Amino acid sequence: MSYPPDSKALHRHSGSASNSSTKKGENMHIEDTESPAEFEAKHEYYTRYPNRWSRIRELLREPAAEMLGTMILILFGNGVDCQVVLSANTGVSPTPKGDYLSLNFGWAVGAACGVWVSGGVTGGHINPVVTLCLAVFRDFPWWKVPIYIMAQIIGAWIGAMLTYANYFHAINIVENGERTVPGTASLFATYSLAYMPAANSFFDEFIGALALILVVFAVTDRRNGPPPPGMVPLVIFILILGIGAAFGMQTGYAVNPARDLGPRIMTAMMGYGKEVFTFRRQYWLWCPILGSVAGGLVGAFVYDALIFTGDESILNRPNAAARKHHAQARHEERQKPPAGNYEPENDIV
Repeated sequence: MSYPPDSKALHRHSGSASNSSTKKGENMHIEDTESPAEFEAKHEYYTRYPNRWSRIRELLREPAAEMLGTMILILFGNGVDCQVVLSANTGVSPTPKGDYLSLNFGWAVGAACGVWVSGGVTGGHINPVVTLCLAVFRDFPWWKVPIYIMAQIIGAWIGAMLTYANYFHAINIVENGERTVPGTASLFATYSLAYMPAANSFFDEFIGALALILVVFAVTDRRNGPPPPGMVPLVIFILILGIGAAFGMQTGYAVNPARDLGPRIMTAMMGYGKEVFTFRRQYWLWCPILGSVAGGLVGAFVYDALIFTGDESILNRPNAAARKHHAQARHEERQKPPAGNYEPENDIV
């Protein structure tokens, strides 16, 4: 990012005499030996990095944005789960505080706000499925993928831990100080209903993630009527509200491995034990993680195969014949004389 140099500072610098000033005991010198180009470069550097923390922040900014965005998602999502479910117990609240619609609104608000927090820095992935699909189909740098995913899991863990601390006493009242799986563990991570077979649980997450990525790819496709700048969080709100209303009952619609894994690790640490991972033969792996990833990749493939025309996608890369043609066209373009250098031949008058 380039910043214009300070014209007054440049004017002072161009003087022939050496200037120095003292402020709060510090001597600040402008060296006459610097060229204007060197001074301008230094000015740009110190404008971008006014102190040491600004340099550190630039290294942390992207993973921090993903971490905070995912933390916001879980704060609202796990928070509304706890409030609605725990308040149904009269020992916690005299009247219930919410219903299934409240759950969907809470998760939708969390997703929208999470995207808003991180969107200007990273685009607002807050979901490993989104990050992975962008790497496969949109040239997102692969070296950033593990960094983003780790940041998302950490953010989800922090959000779940804060929510657990907030509702700790209510959970104790509901479970008499015990910790059961799924029980109150399902307030934080996802667990399918008892009647759901493994294949159907996988498919439930698969179809939810497929719908998620289809819409995410559509809303970020500048050739397909994208929303105005700043409106993407609103679209995400509507999208998550719809997925929850349509596919939330049977598995809790994780559609986001970090949203499930971070809180699941938290519950294992807070007394729920290893059963959160052994539940129904490693349900945590094949449903909220593999089901979501598979659905997302298929959704991305379907969108790019049928709608997307940009050359960022691996499905739209030119083949050998097209590459040869474009190379020949570029060669012929370079052979043309530069515009404005035409010299007419001598005419016979």
